[in-house]
Amino acid sequence: MKRSLISIAVLYSAIGVAQANCPAVTVADPMGVAGGKYPQQYELSEYEAAADCKMEFSGNPDAETLNGKIRGNGALAPLNERIPEEPLVMVPYESVGKYGGTFDALSNATEAGTSDFLSTRHVNLVRYSDDLSTIVPNVAKSWEWNDDFTELTFSLRKGHKWSDGAPFTAEDVKFWYDTISMDPNIYEKPKDYVLVAGERMTVDVLDPQTVRFTMPAPKPGFLAHLATSFAQAFLPKHFLGQFHPDINPDADKLAADLGFENGYAVIKAYFGNSDWTDTPSPLLNSPDKVANMPADVYPTLESFITVSDTTEGRHYVANPYFHVVDTVGNQMPYINEQDEIYANDNEVRILKLVNGEADYKAQSLQMESAPILLDGQEKGDYTIEILPNIAMHTFSFNVTSEDPEKRKVFGDVRFRKAMSIAINRDELNEAAYFGVGVPAQYIGFSPAPEFVDPKWADYATEFDADGANSLLDEVGMKDTDGDGFRELPNGDKLVLNIQFATQGLPGKVGEMVAQFWSDVGVQSTVKEITPDEYRSAQSSNQLDVGTWHKGQPLGIILGNNELWVPPFNNYFDHRTGMLWAEYIDSEGATGVEPPAYVTQLIEDINQFQTLPAGSDKSNEVGARLVENMTGNLLFIGTVKSQGPIYHRNALKNFTTFKTNSYEYYRTYPYKAYQWWLDE
Repeated sequence: MKRSLISIAVLYSAIGVAQANCPAVTVADPMGVAGGKYPQQYELSEYEAAADCKMEFSGNPDAETLNGKIRGNGALAPLNERIPEEPLVMVPYESVGKYGGTFDALSNATEAGTSDFLSTRHVNLVRYSDDLSTIVPNVAKSWEWNDDFTELTFSLRKGHKWSDGAPFTAEDVKFWYDTISMDPNIYEKPKDYVLVAGERMTVDVLDPQTVRFTMPAPKPGFLAHLATSFAQAFLPKHFLGQFHPDINPDADKLAADLGFENGYAVIKAYFGNSDWTDTPSPLLNSPDKVANMPADVYPTLESFITVSDTTEGRHYVANPYFHVVDTVGNQMPYINEQDEIYANDNEVRILKLVNGEADYKAQSLQMESAPILLDGQEKGDYTIEILPNIAMHTFSFNVTSEDPEKRKVFGDVRFRKAMSIAINRDELNEAAYFGVGVPAQYIGFSPAPEFVDPKWADYATEFDADGANSLLDEVGMKDTDGDGFRELPNGDKLVLNIQFATQGLPGKVGEMVAQFWSDVGVQSTVKEITPDEYRSAQSSNQLDVGTWHKGQPLGIILGNNELWVPPFNNYFDHRTGMLWAEYIDSEGATGVEPPAYVTQLIEDINQFQTLPAGSDKSNEVGARLVENMTGNLLFIGTVKSQGPIYHRNALKNFTTFKTNSYEYYRTYPYKAYQWWLDE
């Protein structure tokens, strides 16, 4: 026994972490310690009772240096004042980590292909565990629903602090909701997830560590939304509030002293007007004014904070006030810094990965790149895992095209069905997905809940070129000039310019689908563009064809209706019907009135979110959602497939993901703040 204890002490010394009174429990070796209420994590008192120990805390020896890189932070507080009184105890997968090193990340561009890396430092009130079925505490210590899912009460961690050392309290949650999310000067209209069937919630501070959401109708999916969304349910009132006129009467004067028009301009420089937490910082938004501002970025609760932001990439350092510790009391994260560089060219990104120039990558990697990545594993000292996707690659037609003749055709369900059955999905699967996928139709839910009639999973997926030609004839599209391609019914030339970004669609898929459509007389060309170019064209209603991956699990849909309400997703994803959305947002003043089935979709998703999942009424409404979405083929599915995940072998505590997906917010269930670098 004495030899074992000596060995443990030597091990701790070797990896640079202080010995603690509590055992080094890991998922791989629980050391006889019983599990807690939630998988792979404990509250402090719960862990001390289970392990029969009193935890002693240790911090990163470089914390003071890292804190010095965060402009706006004061002198570093002692460790016992940085860690909450009630920290979250996280069980590492394989080992207690070693402090130090820089994590290298590879993204496409500012706000393009960055969510995968952002997820490595992300936090919210709750998250999904890595089983993707259990919601567990994170920033919040616990939560409680009332019986009818109209009141959700969160208990926060006593002593939790922002990255600048200021207290984090329930006031920061109320500030996020009341002062930021519901302010039309910041958001032109509130996001769906902060509403219940279009009505606002009430957020009440019961005490500094207790906050309650009261809803006008049941919304049980709100918790799942918080567990998966990039949008965080808190903002630093002490920092952003000084620039908001509802909080500080002198906000505009303070802003003017910094060189801004008013307080809102400062908030937008820090925060943008988006819930996307990876918007450019003042370092890019206001480079001429940032030196006058109190900090480069607003304080965070995430594991890392931005200290540099350029058009070439960003740099981050570990948050010295992060709220998570491991089982021996070491504050996480283990890694000191993160460095993100941008490479918009897919071939350049793949080459960098083959050369081992990034520590982890999944976003923007498509199956077509799998062979070269697999071949380079040994030389590059990295590992590739091929895992199932939740979403699938889909196509859509611009049903509110600015061209009235195109709008008539794209809005005709016979045209959309023709284009669906013109796709040879078996051939597509073999050539673009190496035969590992399953041809399928887009049904709105992924995977399919029990209420989905199986017929919809393969609706209009059979390859039938003759049937496609017949339907196109019915639509009135003829080849009148003899060039082999059909014109619009009024005789106008039609060429579908399919624009895609490799972040959303493999090039091979775009090329093959274009050829399938050309084969039935609808001339189609393919052009690769950047994600920013694609999103800009999509937002301005300029695309003929939408191309991106699409699909969400039931739990997420219960909290967020955006897949079912025009334009059927957010800025970063696959959208269509932009003028339908404008009509709805303007209450009919502008835009194009949507058809009856779209109005039914909106009514049904709002009702669906208020119903107990699995109830007869919920199943009835859910089935109607699928019938209207799939039967009208607003989005045309292709193949449910898989995708590669890359990580360098030096990256430790990396576990095999359950899926290769965005939908549970990429790495968030897998606790990336426990990763460490063995080099």
